[in-house]
Amino acid sequence: MTDYRRLRVALLGAGAVGSQVASLLLRHGDELADRAGARLELAGIAVRDVDAPRDVDLPRELFTTDAEMLITGSDIVIELMGGIEPARSHILLGLGSGADVVTANKALLATHGPEIYEAAERVGASVYYEAAAAGAIPIIRPLRDSLAGDRVVRIMGIVNGTTNYILDRMDSEGADFDDVLADAQRLGYAEADPTADVEGYDAAQKAAILASLAFHTTVPLDAVHREGITGVTADMIEEAREAGFVIKLLAVCERLVDGGPESISVRVYPALVPRDHPLGAVHGANNAVFVEAEAAGSLMFYGAGAGGVQTASAVLGDVVSAARRHIAGGTGVGESTRANLPVVSIGHVLTRYQITLEVSDEAGVLATIAGLLSDGGVSVATLVQTVIPAADDTDRESARLIIGTHRATDSALSAAVDRLAASDVVERVVSVLRVEGE
Repeated sequence: MTDYRRLRVALLGAGAVGSQVASLLLRHGDELADRAGARLELAGIAVRDVDAPRDVDLPRELFTTDAEMLITGSDIVIELMGGIEPARSHILLGLGSGADVVTANKALLATHGPEIYEAAERVGASVYYEAAAAGAIPIIRPLRDSLAGDRVVRIMGIVNGTTNYILDRMDSEGADFDDVLADAQRLGYAEADPTADVEGYDAAQKAAILASLAFHTTVPLDAVHREGITGVTADMIEEAREAGFVIKLLAVCERLVDGGPESISVRVYPALVPRDHPLGAVHGANNAVFVEAEAAGSLMFYGAGAGGVQTASAVLGDVVSAARRHIAGGTGVGESTRANLPVVSIGHVLTRYQITLEVSDEAGVLATIAGLLSDGGVSVATLVQTVIPAADDTDRESARLIIGTHRATDSALSAAVDRLAASDVVERVVSVLRVEGE
């Protein structure tokens, strides 16, 4: 057996991912040593309660509640606690003591990323976070390293497995949102409080990380436009199907170069995706990230976006990278955010809408609708009309209009929807969805 140099590894957190990381480090130590060029010695696992029940059987002597002591004596710190504090303080302590840091903490990186990267750069350390954006899918390294010499134009990603599971079942079964959400909670895909997933917060954090890497610009979390999927109904899913689309919660990061100074847009919302687009075929709780670059063209990354052992795979890949850096020596690779492009509001984005309305079924309504749209420079690309029969003899018939617009700025399209909602001929704005991937 090769006599490798030993590197002490501190693990913070022993939840679903942390337990799997510890187990794999212990079981595959020889293989990992051969790959890393160093023996990775699990120095300890910091937890709040050493006696808490865990899914994986691990040696009790590894557990400690003294995170600070563990951190300051280690070469590599793996942070899998989640949340902001004490994770932030522990990571800064690790960097300050000369350790490299591996984390899957998307919330922390989306809110305190610049502070953490600057702390690493000051001491020549590195921060690795492949597991923070899309679980087991290798997307951080391609953006940070492989595409560093290219210009990324656009990223569209399904980066939240819970919402994709819900929307996919609604599409395949015609089920209602609440029923599928309840099933997702029973199966463990969704938390008891699913707000972070279904309202798009989780996806927004990942979008901020991906955009920062792709466009070499710090993207604050509050600059990400966010909408969730709680308003998506079975009727909207069916309308999308009839029009050749599927509804997906997308994270969209885009370089804007039309006419003015270069800028970027970062946004999360449910959108209509053509069923024959690669993202349209992502099923279940899987994730996928579709990258468009000037030279490389279109690239697709697909796989499990969550899960203990799957995410542990990405974490251990980062640990091996950190170990190799320790053996090779030299300073860590810092984050490239010097492009400093402005992050603009969603109103600047060119897109197109599909608007579903219920209107009075009478002469002149279509002309009125077209006029309200054209007043803001919005033109109609497609129109489907169906009559809604009157409930009884005293009610008049209504009509449902599904209007597809041509491309316009989001601000112009949004203003047009507001005019429609205020019009006497429109009984109800049923839904408004953006179209992506065409």
